Amino acid sequence: MYAVVANVEKYPEFLPWCIGLRVLSRELMKSCEVQRAEMLVGFGALRERYTSRVMLDPTARAVDVTQTEGPFRQLETHWRFTPDGEGCKVEFSIAFEFKNRLLGAVAGKAFEHVLLKMTDAFEARAKALSEKAA
Repeated sequence: MYAVVANVEKYPEFLPWCIGLRVLSRELMKSCEVQRAEMLVGFGALRERYTSRVMLDPTARAVDVTQTEGPFRQLETHWRFTPDGEGCKVEFSIAFEFKNRLLGAVAGKAFEHVLLKMTDAFEARAKALSEKAA
């Protein structure tokens, strides 16, 4: 699961509403890779681009993402992966607030649905990759 979440460049292949993603820069900091990534998301005619700092820590099995430019006043996600038998326990947290209050009122209500669809997409991707490897 860590590998699926950490491979951000593959998100457009399986993540709903992710139209494009490009890594703008990469640097190593101790055992971590820090990326600056730009994601284009869309739904219907709506398109939004934002840039995030992505911290990948394979030793701690952690992925932390913080928006640096875009439509949110705050957008942070934190992933933690703990081995558990044949699989792993996944802890995910998100904190977000839109800059535009009207957009926040409209989109905020749909955000829970969006998160559930995205979670399903990550699980389906991990399953497909593990079946392909078997």
